[in-house]
Amino acid sequence: MTSVIFRKKTTLRFRLLLSACLLAGAAIPGAFAQEHIKPLTEMSSQDEIKQYCSNIADAARDQRYLLQKQDLEKLQADVDARMAELDKRRAEYEDWLKRRNDFMKRAEASLVDVFKTMKADAAAPQLAEMNPILAAAIVMRLPARQSGLILAEMEPQKAAMVASIMSQAADPTTSKDPS
Repeated sequence: MTSVIFRKKTTLRFRLLLSACLLAGAAIPGAFAQEHIKPLTEMSSQDEIKQYCSNIADAARDQRYLLQKQDLEKLQADVDARMAELDKRRAEYEDWLKRRNDFMKRAEASLVDVFKTMKADAAAPQLAEMNPILAAAIVMRLPARQSGLILAEMEPQKAAMVASIMSQAADPTTSKDPS
């Protein structure tokens, strides 16, 4: 939108400048002392305007391209700055995520060890109250016999949900990469 407005303003300025130059040239007879003074007729006046416009067309086009190039360079610098900021934030996030995942692995390993030592009738109600995904991850890491006993002690809906999550995690068609 601003590009269209800029072009309209530039075109308007160019027309005003062209008109002013033509009026100044016509008003000052000695302004073009090197040129041979021709009698003003409608045809010669039109020819002079066309010649003037064709003479300055390349310069005007070059100026317009230069302005557009400067705008593009500013935009590119802005994009580069934003990309650098995003890369910085991404690195911070990846570091935070790595630390979190390391902590979760350690915590989960400790939690699995705790549930390994518990009896099935004591572990089942606690796992039923947990996030079903976390409960499924813990049950999957327990020995099969103990996992079966815990699921048998859980409410049927909760046990079914945990078993469903476990089956989805074991499905080879499920992507291992979360991204």
